[in-house]
Amino acid sequence: MDDYFMNIALEEAKLAYEIGEIPVGCVIVRNNVIIAKSHNCKESKKNSVMHAELLAVDRACQVVGNWRLDDCILYTTLEPCMMCMGAIIESRIPKVFYGAKCKSEQMYDADKISAKKITIVNVRDERCSTILSDFFKNKRKK
Repeated sequence: MDDYFMNIALEEAKLAYEIGEIPVGCVIVRNNVIIAKSHNCKESKKNSVMHAELLAVDRACQVVGNWRLDDCILYTTLEPCMMCMGAIIESRIPKVFYGAKCKSEQMYDADKISAKKITIVNVRDERCSTILSDFFKNKRKK
């Protein structure tokens, strides 16, 4: 099932790519059912916090009717940044799968995250890395 949910997150990333957003997609699952999905919208919404993960967490909270998502799993195509990881911690999501490793300096401290009892799994999905590379290559050509 993990591969299935990562494929849906990748479809969200493709939607972001098509509208000129950094191609990151996210899916939140509860009891093997997708309850929220989203993609980056920073450029289109002109808002720095419109990351795929934050948008998906917000939608999942609305669906569940609670800020606690402690029975959910989050799938994202790119390793979450500090801001998104903060939202994941605050919403108590216990497990995160991501496809591509983030090379940004704005990353979380893995030791502190493990102390919060969150399992973070890099599934090393080459498709997630490729869509990001293609996006930035095309941006540089313009």
